[in-house]
Amino acid sequence: MIIRHVAVRSGPRVFARRSLQPLRRFLSSEVDPIDQATNNSIKQTQSLEAQLNALPPQPVPSIDPETPGTSPAAQVTDSVAEQYHQYKKRQQLIGNLGSDISPHYQPHTLLNNPPSPADVTLELLLASEAHQGHATSLWNPANARYIHGIRQGIHIISLEVTAAHLRRAAKVVEEVSRRAGLILFVGTREGQDRAVVRAAELSKQYHLFERWIPGSITNGQQILGRCKTKVINEKDEEIPGFEEQLYDRPVLRPDLVVCMNPLENYVLLHECALNNIPTIGVIDTNADPTWVTYPIPANDDSLRCIQVIAGVLGRAGEAGTKQRLLAAERGEVVYRPAKNLKMPGEDDGLANPSPEAAADVSQRLQNDESLGNADELEAKLEDANNGDGRRQQRINLSA
Repeated sequence: MIIRHVAVRSGPRVFARRSLQPLRRFLSSEVDPIDQATNNSIKQTQSLEAQLNALPPQPVPSIDPETPGTSPAAQVTDSVAEQYHQYKKRQQLIGNLGSDISPHYQPHTLLNNPPSPADVTLELLLASEAHQGHATSLWNPANARYIHGIRQGIHIISLEVTAAHLRRAAKVVEEVSRRAGLILFVGTREGQDRAVVRAAELSKQYHLFERWIPGSITNGQQILGRCKTKVINEKDEEIPGFEEQLYDRPVLRPDLVVCMNPLENYVLLHECALNNIPTIGVIDTNADPTWVTYPIPANDDSLRCIQVIAGVLGRAGEAGTKQRLLAAERGEVVYRPAKNLKMPGEDDGLANPSPEAAADVSQRLQNDESLGNADELEAKLEDANNGDGRRQQRINLSA
């Protein structure tokens, strides 16, 4: 009885002490010193390095299945030419790997290589944001036939209508350029200057990217009267000797005006309408399409859209100019030459009339009773001998 009670009383205490010893070791906060931990890590690194050095060199698998694997020591070459040869060989093997995103938008391509009228597609117009109009509260009801729909309070322009009107305007520009007409490209908004200049360079025409001077067409003799003009032949080569004949001629007017921002150039369009000059304009949903002769419904706020339209019209003008020059090489003149112009040297005979004509004029002047002054009679005789008093006066002034 006594032994049994002792075992029952002391047994749980013994088992409890033994079971708590591992737990106390686990919860203990005692750690190894820093030096000892550093030495252990160094020993482990050295042992790993020794194991790696003890391994035999493994052959490197080749990318080309026809070339056997070589060791790293064999790949090291002393010649730069051999290294370059290996680089080119690897480039041929793996150069075509990866993705190629083509075509992608590059802003300079629309200026350096603008599209032709045959390259106009709905995808190109959509990418240039030609379909974006203005808010519905700003629309002009005259543009209802050009609008496709409404999205989030903004009018969407029909790209099919835009493409059709752009091709029609390109045909007009091509025909005017083929007939040696003067085309004026106008774009006065910020950023439109490069597109306008490029279109004029392609078609060998004229451009304006600054403010239009009011009255340059209706009162052109006073504003542009001092501008120099010249005479060219069918091959666009200047012919000298016409300076005296061009002195009193009226200033030149454009045969066609292409306006990229009609809202800011209403005065220009009004002057063209007064003088029966056809016009082409980019009409947004807030503009009036009746301002121009050939409207192009598109987004006039997008520079990319303006570059596309100006490039297409410039290419059309370039095609017309090439046709005219090819016809000139064959000896054909496809335009109406200027009137009242004579080749230099042909009017010398008219300046010196025959003696019989001079005597006849002198006799009629002497029989005129209204001329009682001898000085007036002498002046009339001198004018008759010179053929044309006004021509002689102009020559003296120019001299």
